[in-house]
Amino acid sequence: MIAEVRKLHHIGIETIPRRSTLSDANARRSEKIFEEIYQDLYQRNKEKLISDSRKSNTESWMDRLYIIDSTTITLFSNMIFKGVGRHPKTGKKKGGIKVHSVIHANEGVPCDVQFTSAATNDSFMLAPSHYGHNDIVTLDRAYINYAKFEELTDRGVICVTKMKKNLNYEVLLDCMEQNMDGKMQYREQIVVFRKGEINHIARIVTYVDIKKGKQPKLISLLTNDFDMTAETIVDIYRKRWQIESLFKQIKQNFPLRYFYGESGNAIKIQIWVTLIANLLISILQKSLQRKWSFSGLATIIRIILMYYINLAKFLNQPDANLQILLAEATESPPQMATLFD
Repeated sequence: MIAEVRKLHHIGIETIPRRSTLSDANARRSEKIFEEIYQDLYQRNKEKLISDSRKSNTESWMDRLYIIDSTTITLFSNMIFKGVGRHPKTGKKKGGIKVHSVIHANEGVPCDVQFTSAATNDSFMLAPSHYGHNDIVTLDRAYINYAKFEELTDRGVICVTKMKKNLNYEVLLDCMEQNMDGKMQYREQIVVFRKGEINHIARIVTYVDIKKGKQPKLISLLTNDFDMTAETIVDIYRKRWQIESLFKQIKQNFPLRYFYGESGNAIKIQIWVTLIANLLISILQKSLQRKWSFSGLATIIRIILMYYINLAKFLNQPDANLQILLAEATESPPQMATLFD
């Protein structure tokens, strides 16, 4: 900001605030303001974010798929947000804030975000009332909750998750599908989970996960859907990694290693600002004709943020714009009137 001090007036900044001033202001200012800004931007631009399944040759169920997961941002203090785990050197717990997110598979940005301490169990984020008939929800095994799964089933919502080990259930039906080599391709089981008064009937799909350079391993998925093929259930769960890619994208391009305040509000505000920046760049990326990687866009915008140029035109035709800028640079400067004219 000091380097660009001559350009700050047009955005209403007359002086550069100190870190302590920013910290004090963010301690008093509600993070809800930034949450509302994010939600307003998301609602006004969500149509621009939606991928057209007909153009991208994706499956039709992608339009109905929601992905739920969380990521933890480690803090220096355990006083504000209760941490989980211990520091390998000191043995002390480090504070952490858990960012719970829901994304629509066709959009790639969070449509719902909640903050808790790192010690909070993930299952609280699974709210069956937020989903309607024929919606599909995929999530990690940390979200397994029979009561909520039963409520989702009653609402006509399909859920796909990974099985936890050592779950107790009764097998009602068991069958196996083999490939041309006589090896197992899919194993499907109809089971019932009993807990208290809950009797949740579900389907377990087991398949062989083969990754390059790694040993094949069996993966078991749990779902309340009995109609889709085993292959589709596996494809749905694999889409869950889309949210992992989002978390990686945010942490790589907006490193949250230093916070300008130690209050809960200040930490949440800084995360909301990061999410807003991620959303704006995602909207820009979708609107451009020229293909840009997210990290490439973030780098370019960081460089030219304070310059008066047409951003869309520059990013769509950077070579053509470079020639224009070079031509302008070689021209003689305009004649300025002197004090004696």
